[in-house]
Amino acid sequence: MAKRRDYRENEFDLVVFGEFFSDMIFYQLPQRPRFGEESKTNSFLVTPGGGLSTTAIAASRLGTVTGIITRVGADAKYLPTWSQIGHEKLDITACEFRKDLPTALTVCIAYKTDRMMVTHEPINRRLEDLLDHEAVRRKLGRARHVHLACALRRPAKWQPVLRGLRERGVTISADFGWNPDISVNQLISIIRYCDFIFPNEHEARAVTGATSPMKALDQLQKWVRVPLVKLGAKGALLMAEGKVYRQPAPQVPLVDATGAGDAFNGGFLHAFLHGMGWDDCLRAGNICGSLAGTRPGGSQGLPGPREYKQRMTELQRG
Repeated sequence: MAKRRDYRENEFDLVVFGEFFSDMIFYQLPQRPRFGEESKTNSFLVTPGGGLSTTAIAASRLGTVTGIITRVGADAKYLPTWSQIGHEKLDITACEFRKDLPTALTVCIAYKTDRMMVTHEPINRRLEDLLDHEAVRRKLGRARHVHLACALRRPAKWQPVLRGLRERGVTISADFGWNPDISVNQLISIIRYCDFIFPNEHEARAVTGATSPMKALDQLQKWVRVPLVKLGAKGALLMAEGKVYRQPAPQVPLVDATGAGDAFNGGFLHAFLHGMGWDDCLRAGNICGSLAGTRPGGSQGLPGPREYKQRMTELQRG
């Protein structure tokens, strides 16, 4: 693993690179929506969405100095979702504002524990082109840790940047989702530079072809030094130096699972950047992921420092 650098050497603890979305979430529907019918609900929310927003907000609320790198439209200055980014104390220098395209938008329909989403995101195509900007590369290099919250396409764009970050002692993680149009070999050529990856069980099994989370973890550790597998309500597991660590998630009432996995990433990275052990890193991730699901949207239920410390103490005591 890359050596962690001293706090004083960097402007940011964490920089998250990825896609920004405005999420429109309809939840607590009285019945499952069907084509040809209209469903009505009094429960509606507009919130920042996607892995970039939720991961960055989760870490920032706990006290991690966090910046983001993304691309939004000229309409962003009128969007309450982008305004919230400023309220969350997230640095937006080096973000790109496009006058020719609107900010990405997702409509989410949450029904009980299930959900469906429709997204419009031409602005996120070829997001890796941001890596050509000197301001972007400079900002990445001023971080102690860089997290990639996007699909990992175009290895030729990523490899020299990630190689340079590792040479400078920056640790790296990724939550790439699962994209069938990206080959496993393409993926491996990028994630081999990562210290962590954060797939859920479905993604881990799809990438590795494994039949269980443990077998997926065994395969992933051939590619990444510290692989994790998120198990939703069952918690998460991690392998480091041949040892498996597993922590259960707190039991909380679920309202909307949107963004819970991204919230886990933010909690885990906060704990890692503050020198905590692997069990506590998993506990921190589980706290943020579980609490994110208690309210609609990925960031509405995230804990502040006081609740986080209280929950951590409870989990440590068992």
